[in-house]
Amino acid sequence: MTTAVRLDPFRWWHIDDVLPIEADLFGAEQWSPAMFWNELANGHHYRVAVDADGSVLGYAGLAGAPPDEVWVQNIAVRRDAQRRGVGRALLEELLAEAARRDARSTLLEVAVDNAAAQRLYATYGFEPIGVRRGYYQPSNTDALVMRRDTEPTGDGPHDHG
Repeated sequence: MTTAVRLDPFRWWHIDDVLPIEADLFGAEQWSPAMFWNELANGHHYRVAVDADGSVLGYAGLAGAPPDEVWVQNIAVRRDAQRRGVGRALLEELLAEAARRDARSTLLEVAVDNAAAQRLYATYGFEPIGVRRGYYQPSNTDALVMRRDTEPTGDGPHDHG
């Protein structure tokens, strides 16, 4: 079942809506309000997925320095909205932004024990390239680093052919 979602720019007023999602999904490793403020202040590409009532179902962010590489900062979907296409919609938006920036590679880190997310990323061409030992703190969980390489489209802001 797919949920109808709208992807809106993530703004400062969404921080209070995403903090409970962070707390539920990531516990002690959740991002603080200051971390979200920092991402927004640095102009990184963030989107929120909202339903017809305007409730935040999830969020995702992308940062980086094209034309080389961009990093998926996070993708999180409220538990009661998971497995309904919300995460897929957010990931597709981030990949579209990476393409608009003519990024050669899109990278991400995912917990080694998050098989569902790894499968989703693999369906979009992400491949494992390494492991960051003890990356997630305080749980000391390893992160699998995954990369998706793309061919330049030739129509981005960095191409002057």
